[in-house]
Order: sequence, then C-alpha cells, then structure tokens
Amino acid sequence: MSTAARQLARFATGLRLQDVPPEALQRARVCMADTVACAVFGAQLPWSRTMTAYATRYGAGGPCGVFGGSGPRLQAPMAALTNGTSVHAFEQDSLRFPGAGVHPGAALVPTIAAACQDTGADGATALRAFVAGCEVLFRIGAASHHSSEKLGFHAPGLTGVYGAAVAASVVYGLDAGATAQAMGIAGSMSAGLLAFTRSQQGAMVKRLHMGRACEAGISAARLAQGGFTGPETVLEGRFGYLEVFCRDAEPALLTRGLGQDWETLRICLKRYACHVTAQAPVQALRELMHAQRFTGAEVAYVELACNDKVISHHDLRAPQDLMQAQYSVPFCLALALFRDPQDPAAFNESALSDAAVNAACAAVRLVPAADLPTSWSARLRVVLKDGRQWQREAAAFKGMPGDEMTPDEERQRFALLCASLPAAQSAQLYDKLSRIERQAGFPQADLAGT
Repeated sequence: MSTAARQLARFATGLRLQDVPPEALQRARVCMADTVACAVFGAQLPWSRTMTAYATRYGAGGPCGVFGGSGPRLQAPMAALTNGTSVHAFEQDSLRFPGAGVHPGAALVPTIAAACQDTGADGATALRAFVAGCEVLFRIGAASHHSSEKLGFHAPGLTGVYGAAVAASVVYGLDAGATAQAMGIAGSMSAGLLAFTRSQQGAMVKRLHMGRACEAGISAARLAQGGFTGPETVLEGRFGYLEVFCRDAEPALLTRGLGQDWETLRICLKRYACHVTAQAPVQALRELMHAQRFTGAEVAYVELACNDKVISHHDLRAPQDLMQAQYSVPFCLALALFRDPQDPAAFNESALSDAAVNAACAAVRLVPAADLPTSWSARLRVVLKDGRQWQREAAAFKGMPGDEMTPDEERQRFALLCASLPAAQSAQLYDKLSRIERQAGFPQADLAGT
C-alpha cells in the first residue's frame, strides 16, 4: 500500500541537492543560519538554562554541542531537546507562509545538528536533510489546514515530530522503508496544548514543544533504524494525524507537487520577538510612527481589523508572563508604541509592569474583518489624543516570501541575536552557516568554539 508516509519517505531519501532549485537552497541556508542565531539568543534565557541543566544531567557524554552555551557535550536526543527549546525560546523562529502550524527552523535545525554531530555527517548532508524535512513538514501542515488549533492543540508541537523524524532519517542514512517507520513512530510522540494561553502561570511550557519535537525526531529515526515499527497510515489513515488532531483536513495536499512545487520557498522569517499574527501590524504601526512623527504618548487608541483567530487566541490584555505577552497582539502593539520591537531585549520583564504599555494595551480595539488577503493581514487605524488619525494596510512584513530581508539585514539580525558570542566568533559562525554545504560537519555554535 502506497501511503502518504511511504511516498514522502521515498522522496526524502532520494533527494539530491542538484534536484533542488538554487533559490530554494538559498532559502534553506538563510533559515538555518537564522535558526542558530535564535537558539544562541534563546539559550541565555531562564527556561532554556533549566532545560540545558536537565539535558546535561541525563545526556552528558555525547558529541553534540549546546547552541550558545558551554559545558559538556550531550548525547543526540538531549542536545536536540535543549537546542529545540532554545530556538523556540523567545518567539523569533521561522515558519511558513501561508501559515500551516509549522516551525521549520525549530523542528529541523536542532535535529539535524545533533544527528550530524552524532555521526560526523557533513554540511551537504545537513542541507539536504533540511530541504527534505521542510518539504515533508510543510505539506503535513498544509494538509491540516491549520485546524488543530481550533481544537486547542499547539500545531507546531504536533507537526514538528514528522519533519524532525524525516530530517534525522536522512542524516542517519535510513532507507525509505525505515524512514516511513520513523514517521509512524514519531506520530505517537506528537503533542502540544494551548492551555498556556489561558493559564495564570506555566506558559513557558510552550518553549518545550519544539524541543520535544526535535528529541522525538532523533529517537524515532534511531528506533526505526534498529527495527522498531510504526503505522504506515499515521498521516491520513483511520485514527491517524489528520483524523485525530484536525477539525478540517485535505489529505491530497500531503503529496501534491512533491519534487515540483518547492515548499521550502515558503519559509518566512520574523523580525520581532512575538507571535506571527503581530508581525505585520507591528511593522505597519512603526512605519506609521516614523512617517507621521508621533509618539506612543500621543496615541488615544489603536484599532485593528483582524482575523477571527487573533480575537479568539491572541487577545490577552493582562499577560502574566513574557510568553503570554509575546502571544498577545494588543500587548505587542502597545509595546511597539514605546519600545523598539526589533530589539528582542525590548520584550523583557519590565514591559509587563510598564504602566504606559499596559494602558495602551487596554486601549487597543480588535474588530473582526472577513475580507483580508491572508490570515496574518490586518488593517490598522491609529487615533491620536488631538483627533488626528491614520490608517494603514498591514498586509505583509519583512521576512515573508517576496519581501525577504536583504543579505545585510540577515547578517545584522544574526549579529544582534548572537551578541553573547565574541564578535569574531559570531561572524565566523555566520559565514560557515551561509556556506553550510562546504563544511566538514555541522558548525558548533557554543562558547567553546565554532
């Protein structure tokens, strides 16, 4: 029986770099570098340090490095766990446009780095594994119609295991049959709840979802390599992913255009350390502030005509911690009135108690709009206390396909996020990741060396 998992596995294991369009390879390189930078920044945060301590306790003695950290090398599953958590630690990692509940960098890069350092695989293998994993991951997300979050699941925690399992299988040299088994195994490790959006505490658990996906990818691939099996119908079959976790799904999208339509070109990078639904509105607000030369103190209120999901999932007016603040569109708009949102340091604990930010957050008005070009789009209206007002379409943001960051912007963002590393080391790391296929192995990104 030719199931979707088997078709995807045959594609992934047979993929060659020369089969991939140059522009897709370049998008993959950019995403891989950006992901490592996100991890280096994220590794400094308290929840990431807790995860690293846990991973070190139970996984020390391996060949794998911790992005942005120092200390002993780890066994591959624990390295994937802690690095995946660090990548997703501060709402800065990559995704897909249109949205599909997937985080390619967070699911794939820590998995690939751990597997490469585990085996000594080279950078060309790492790049091939990334594209293979991305093509599979994005199709699974697209087939779900992002509908799992309507049921209360955090979609990237569900989808990430499949991309991670495929990427790890490529690095470990599994054949198509074993790779399909790895996907079947990974499906039983798929998890993530949105309870953190409505809780009084504990929202840092969201950071764990991508770390667990990466750990699951390593574990699933190694288990399959050893002969362990999983259901070949894990994606589209009875009680498979699309049936159990999704309210609305389209199984045909799992394999449509495979090897012809390159999903890797849909990779989207963020500019701001907040949820993707806030990216375009925040950019539009900052552009309007610059063009009209007004300050946050002059604003009476901001009105945002937006997608229903923003109102149902991202209208958090009194966030209890930074994760909830980054997930709240009103809070992110309010913060952008008084702080530079391009600097991730602007999203710190002091923002939660900032009286001006909190007052502006309470004054944001969200209204539903059904005629927006995408689910990330919005229409912004800013009304000043003196009665002046302006409107701006927030249809897109820098980093989306078709409006990518320039090479200089990408390098500057990398340097900003990797400020904890010595400048020369950061620059060397960026250059190696930008030419990943020429490297003898996956570059180390820790304080011990690159």
